[in-house]
This record gives sequence, C-alpha cells and structure tokens, in this order.
Amino acid sequence: MSKVKYFLKRTVITAFLILLVASALFVFFRSMPGSFIDLIANTGATEEELAALRAKWGLDEPLYIQYLNYMVNLLQADMGTSFRFGGPVWELTKGRIWNSFILVGPAITTAYILGSIYGALLGSNRDSKFEKYGIIPVTITGTVPSFFLAILMVIVFASWLNWFPTSGMLSTGVSTQVGNNFIAMASTGDFWLHYILPFSTIVLRYLYLPSLVMRTSVVEVSGQDFAYYHRVKGLAKSTQLHHVMKHASLPVITLFPVSMTRAIGGLVLVELVFNWPGVGSFLVDAVLFRDFPVVQFVFFLVAIWVILGNYLVDIVYGIIDPRVSVGGDD
Repeated sequence: MSKVKYFLKRTVITAFLILLVASALFVFFRSMPGSFIDLIANTGATEEELAALRAKWGLDEPLYIQYLNYMVNLLQADMGTSFRFGGPVWELTKGRIWNSFILVGPAITTAYILGSIYGALLGSNRDSKFEKYGIIPVTITGTVPSFFLAILMVIVFASWLNWFPTSGMLSTGVSTQVGNNFIAMASTGDFWLHYILPFSTIVLRYLYLPSLVMRTSVVEVSGQDFAYYHRVKGLAKSTQLHHVMKHASLPVITLFPVSMTRAIGGLVLVELVFNWPGVGSFLVDAVLFRDFPVVQFVFFLVAIWVILGNYLVDIVYGIIDPRVSVGGDD
C-alpha cells in the first residue's frame, strides 16, 4: 500500500470515528435521566414557561430532527447554546479551554521529555543501584491521586514555605490591570508564580508512565542486533543511547496523546484545588446544572483530541522508525 493510499485510508477512518463519537454523545446525553428543564421545574416554573423553554431550545422536536439540527450545527462549528447562561457554548468555553491548554500542554510535554530521558538512563544502567532505586520516586508521585499531590504541593510550598500563592491565575490587582490578554499575563511575574505549582503537580504526576515505558523499551531494544553492532563498533555511550532511544520511543509516543487526555480528566480536581479558571472547573458546574450543551461539547473536544492524536501518531510512526512500514509490509 502506497503512502498516499495509507494517508487517505487513515483520514477516512478518522473522519468516520469523529462522526461516530458525535452521534454517540448525542444519544448518550439525551438518554440520561433529568435535564435542565427539570431543574427549572423544581423552581416553580409554570407549564407554559417550560413549554416555551423547550420550544426555544428545540427540545420539543422529534429526536431525529434534533439530531439533524445537531449535526448541521456541528458541521457549521456551531456548538449550541448554554442552557444555564443563554450564550454560545464556544464563547463561554474558549477562554477556559485556552487556560487549561496552557497548563496541560506544556506540563505533559515536559513530563514526557524528562520522563523519557530519565527512563532511558534507567534502562541503560541495568542491574545498578540507580536502576533499582531510581524508579521509586516517580512511582510514588505517579500513583498518588492528582488532587492529593496538588494538596501536598499547596501545603508544603504555599502554606509552610510561603514561596508561591495558593490559588488562582493572577492576583486580584494584577488581574484588573491585564484583563484577559494572555500576552500581558505572561509578561508578569505574578502569572508565573501562580503557574509553577499546578504545572509542577501535573509534571510530577505524569513522569511515571513515560519513565517506566521508556526504561522497559530501552532494555528490549538494547538487545537487538543494531545495538550490538554499535557496541562492537565502539561508538560513544551517548551516541549508542541516542540511537537506542530513537528506536525505543515508539511506545512513549503512542501514549502521549492518551496521557494528554487523561490529564484533562484529572485536571478537573487539580483546577479545583488551585482554583485555576480552566475548563475542568467549568465542566463540574455544567454537570451540576445539567447544562448538556456545554458538557457535550467538552466531551466531544476530548474525544477529538484522542482521535486526532492517534491519527498523528500513526503518521509519525513511519517517519521516526524506519522499521515501521506504512503499508505494513517489510
């Protein structure tokens, strides 16, 4: 199979998966018991008022009409209207999505870079004390709940040592001056003081997986013929490690988009601990108020990230490791 055919095949499969996820989310959220209308009814609203709300949001239409409207709006990048706030979902969430991304994206990337290097060093020092005991710290930080690690970080570095602020993205006075301009935020030291603790929490929490996977992969790859040839040839240890890491990195690359998605799930509690104004805390409020358009959009966003991440990983595979052929033939 040629590269072009493979690319087209993966593209078609990816588009089909996105359509399938969008349809599944539509069915799932409309099958759940309770709705925002029920919350309004509990406040004493009349039947006429409830009927008007159903008509306004199209909830009185047959299910297939709702689905068609949903898919047409989705293709037009119209994510719907929030039941709770009455505004476009995208306008309400885009700022919070950005706040979450600038926290999760750099943190997970840093964790995977540091974890891969650390795991490669562990794997290249077989049967040493460093390999034996070096995995313990990342195992501890990687297995405790993210919210517990976040609370420990606040207690130690914010309360006891008083090095960093306990919560928020900016201090009140600075927030008033810079507004929502990210460039202005990033140019202030106050932003970075608020950023360090949640950033470090996510890095420490996600160091474990790339470290362990890279360690195991390096041990396996080091026993292959090309690695033996490099040792016999007398290449420097740093050069040998570089070649081994290149071939051993495929499992780590595969896990990267998955970990990014898992981090978004765990970010809900981290954001609550640090009072970070991201999509996680906004999602919790939306669930409590049964604001399904917001919840549905956030779930769809996460699913898109997983699907596109795996799609990109498949394409990059053949570029990074020449042993992997695009068509599956050797």
